[in-house]
Amino acid sequence: MAKKSKTVFVCQSCGYESPRWMGQCTCGTWNSMVEEIEDKGQAYKKSPTLTSSSKPQFLKAIQSSTYDRLDTHIGELNRVLGGGLVKGSLTLISGEPGIGKSTLILQASSTIGDQYGTVLYVSGEESEEQIKMRAERLRAVSDRLMVVSETNIDVIENYIEELNPVFIVIDSIQTLFKPDLTSAPGSVSQVRECANNLMRIGKTKDIPIFIVAHVTKTGELAGPRILEHLVDTVLHFTGERTAEFRMVRAVKNRFGTTSEVGVFEMKEEGLVEVGNPSAIFLEGLTPNVEGAIAICSLEGTRPLLVEIQALVAPTNLGFARRTAIGIDLNRLNLIIAVLEKKVGLPLTNQDVYVNVVGGLKLEGTSSDLGVALAIYSSMRGLPIPTTTTMAIGEISLTGELRPVSNGEKMIKEAAKMGFQKCILPGKSGRKLQINDPIQLFGADSLKDAIAMLFKPE
Repeated sequence: MAKKSKTVFVCQSCGYESPRWMGQCTCGTWNSMVEEIEDKGQAYKKSPTLTSSSKPQFLKAIQSSTYDRLDTHIGELNRVLGGGLVKGSLTLISGEPGIGKSTLILQASSTIGDQYGTVLYVSGEESEEQIKMRAERLRAVSDRLMVVSETNIDVIENYIEELNPVFIVIDSIQTLFKPDLTSAPGSVSQVRECANNLMRIGKTKDIPIFIVAHVTKTGELAGPRILEHLVDTVLHFTGERTAEFRMVRAVKNRFGTTSEVGVFEMKEEGLVEVGNPSAIFLEGLTPNVEGAIAICSLEGTRPLLVEIQALVAPTNLGFARRTAIGIDLNRLNLIIAVLEKKVGLPLTNQDVYVNVVGGLKLEGTSSDLGVALAIYSSMRGLPIPTTTTMAIGEISLTGELRPVSNGEKMIKEAAKMGFQKCILPGKSGRKLQINDPIQLFGADSLKDAIAMLFKPE
């Protein structure tokens, strides 16, 4: 009599295993439990070691060295990676469907192939003909770029042994499977095992590997969290598919700065890097307009000047609406509360809409002052000299302005773009030593900043 196989329910978010199905996992995710056949022999199989000659050493005795990097010849991608691709590193890139992940990787693969040697592009979602059509459109047809449509990780490993490439692309990790496991491709066990195999290949052979990953409907990385811990670098594509600009953000980077940002423009010939993003984001800036002002946000090590627009309109029915695109909605509600309480701006029966031009999503608090001034301008009908004045600063719940980090970088970027005035927290203005031809107006509170900007000539 054949032995009945035992099943187990595995959470697709955190990897938690349960003998029976649960509606909500212990991690808080609903409807994420998937039934899989439990393989005890595979579970207790000894994993291969990366190096057999490794021994504990004293930290002071270890010789430090610089990482050997591959130049992708794409400046914005090199910036996000920390200077190029480190040999033996695993890079995970994620983003919404159609945003340009495969396009960017194919362009990088072609330039690396022309410069360094054989590149292996493994696709589990497209055929070789589809990849060839896209490569011809992007003019990324390298003589050393090899493509294969395969999902079996064991077969892929054999290809790597035969070709010994200098760079490997896996598109995508959710399509790979290991025949020893009975679960379906994309499950927690399959993703974990395939990622471990790729890590072993990359580290032992000193080959950089790019892994493409899917995202959930909420924009988070699909699959188990262990995937992010396993890789060396996590890149995330942001931007709207209908918009021109795309941004690649480094969420994790063991070989460079985190939160670094690369800006690209989607054109017919593919993704084109934007060397001066501030000029692009301020391209449509209209002088002397209500509800718009330029602000500066630090993305990684790069200051970016962008335009913030606000519109205040009377509420017709029900509660007042608060809509924020590009900034945190909770941050907008905080700024509105300070404007009502400390400045006396009546916004209870007003709809407030705030938008960051260009599809950029701002992080940090340096845009607080600009958002507040734009809302005040729209509510009172007072124009702002947008082409000559910018504002940076964090607003506290007491209505005071708090200094922001790297204010000197932001002001130098504003001076380079031709701005003549900058409203900033008074503490920052007293500390900064700026030689650029830009006037600094320090304000200790939000009331002072409004008085400085809208004072009569």
